[in-house]
Amino acid sequence: MHLRHIALAVLVVAIWGFNFVVIKMGLKEIPPIMLCAIRFLLAAFPAVLFIKRPAVPFRKVIAFGWVMFTLQFALLFSGMQAGTTAGLASLLLQVQVFFTVALAVVFLAEQPSVWQIIGALTSFLGLGLVAVNIGGDVSILGLGLILAAAAVWGIGSLMTKKLGKVDMLALVVWGSLVAWPPLLLLSFFLEPNAWNLDVITHLSWLTIGAVGYIVYPVTLLGFAAWSWLMSHYPAATVAPFTLLVPVFGFTSSALVLDEPLYPWKVAAAMLIIAGLCINLTGARFAPRIRSA
Repeated sequence: MHLRHIALAVLVVAIWGFNFVVIKMGLKEIPPIMLCAIRFLLAAFPAVLFIKRPAVPFRKVIAFGWVMFTLQFALLFSGMQAGTTAGLASLLLQVQVFFTVALAVVFLAEQPSVWQIIGALTSFLGLGLVAVNIGGDVSILGLGLILAAAAVWGIGSLMTKKLGKVDMLALVVWGSLVAWPPLLLLSFFLEPNAWNLDVITHLSWLTIGAVGYIVYPVTLLGFAAWSWLMSHYPAATVAPFTLLVPVFGFTSSALVLDEPLYPWKVAAAMLIIAGLCINLTGARFAPRIRSA
């Protein structure tokens, strides 16, 4: 992998990791579902006017947008507001890898490898460590909502896989187009305070900047760059870079939000990331280990 492309991959995961800090900032003034609706409205317009619809049936674009964007991010943003730190949220969401594997076993009859099973068990030990430290930095509701978001991401990953080769940037833009109307409707019924005109007219520049960051570097630039990398290199080469997302999430949340790094957080992070490493690279390095 070319050094410039390695730098691009690291930049993307750094943007995604810092995004959890930015979401926390945005949630101080905008309720979670309304923030999601604004995100995907701005991600869709004006880009949808210039980017051709992906070459798949529109009903599949709707299904992708509603699952991957509407449901997943409504759960994630709500979970972060309900009581989960930015660093923990960036870590917990990564268990989507194992939900994807489990769903593929159930619905696609795929057989998990021994390494995937070992990786899952290792990561779920980390989740158990988070669960026994409920209170303070994490609530039961926040933990449950973020794990639900991870499960929905797993469903969305299977849907994306069944779409085959598709222009990911176009899918993101058109998926955003169909995602924001149901989010706006949900916000209308579940977040009546969000529809107070004073909320919108008195937003701070920090919140406006947070919305801009969530929309453009994270959603449009991030997905465009990532899909380009995935199209030029094997998935096994690019995918491990996502292991850095919680590293950047934990680091930036500690530096920007002064979130404490308790020993149990570090231990949970090490277990979950170790499990992800085993899942992603175990099968590749097993022959070398046996030969050694």
